[in-house]
Amino acid sequence: MIMTPQEPAQNVLGEPLQPCGFDPDTGFYRDGCCNTGPEDRGSHTVCVSVTDEFLSFSAARGNDLSTAMPAYGFPGLKEGDRWCLCASRWMESYQAGVAPRVFVQSTHERALELIPLEALTSKAADLN
Repeated sequence: MIMTPQEPAQNVLGEPLQPCGFDPDTGFYRDGCCNTGPEDRGSHTVCVSVTDEFLSFSAARGNDLSTAMPAYGFPGLKEGDRWCLCASRWMESYQAGVAPRVFVQSTHERALELIPLEALTSKAADLN
């Protein structure tokens, strides 16, 4: 059984981590947040609003996020869904010019291990 972290998580701004999405439930723990822990080897820490362009990009790299997988409780994503992406996949898409917008306040601080804060904030959907 996967357990959720016990200590309050922080976002990349050093503030309390905000929820990412509940329709569909996202996050490594499917708790609606981009929480992470030792079991999360992919660092599912970047909260985004997926685009068709990104979904095509991800599928071309072997990770089809559009197709439902009921056996795993995965409904498949469509443009506009909020989802906790692997930090490495988001960075790859950023470098390719197809990164989806980021909800910085809902992006776990661990994302900073792979992604510069400036890259995340340059694609921010929730900062003024």
